[in-house]
Amino acid sequence: MTVQLFSYGTLQRESVQLENFGRRLKGHPDALIGYQVTLIPIMDQDVILATGETHYRNIQFTGSVSDRVEGTVFTVTAEELERADQYEADADYHRVMVELSSGLKAWVYLNS
Repeated sequence: MTVQLFSYGTLQRESVQLENFGRRLKGHPDALIGYQVTLIPIMDQDVILATGETHYRNIQFTGSVSDRVEGTVFTVTAEELERADQYEADADYHRVMVELSSGLKAWVYLNS
């Protein structure tokens, strides 16, 4: 069984995909309407050193049709979705189901 996973951040990186899933994910551009990107400071110095980034990208629901988060929707297996859960747990993200601008239903991670 496969599911859709929408990424607006590091899961779009080939290196992250290879490390977590052992393969390059197949996906295509899509967007999430009614959300905007926010930034959360990274407190773990090891994560900063490993990624070169000082903030996690997060999304926040606004409900405004003018707000849009661009990203990629990937088709993943149930096992790969569980691996993504483990990867995203480091940033205290949780997974929610959303409807993308294309009409596809997909899982996305956010930090509330």
